[in-house]
Amino acid sequence: MLSAPRYWREIRYRYRLIGSRCLKCGKIYFPRRLVCAVCGSRKLEDYKLSEKGKIKTFTVIRRSPPLGYEKNVPYVVAVVELEDGVNVLSQIVDVSPEEVKIGMPVELTFRKVRENGKEGIIEYGFKFRPIFE
Repeated sequence: MLSAPRYWREIRYRYRLIGSRCLKCGKIYFPRRLVCAVCGSRKLEDYKLSEKGKIKTFTVIRRSPPLGYEKNVPYVVAVVELEDGVNVLSQIVDVSPEEVKIGMPVELTFRKVRENGKEGIIEYGFKFRPIFE
């Protein structure tokens, strides 16, 4: 029997930054699409997105939704432009909100998102952290 944590870890698209690329015009999407919005083609393939990018814009969340995120405030949510041109909405971690800047280079990381329910099931997801050179 497959354990619940292992089941979730093995869902290909849940913990990997995989989008889709149109085989006709080359447009890249995240999240994945079945039909290209540019040319209408249904011939798309899985595309492993870049794990590095830069912060395009961001906001600081100071009042969180009451769904297990209350301990995280304040936190930064940003639009990250990946090296392959795709924009991803994600939390920025390992940096104080005051240090976050537009244009800041970041890289993909996986972190705990929240604990769910009385059972304490831990949900993980992708986030981005600064690259300090």
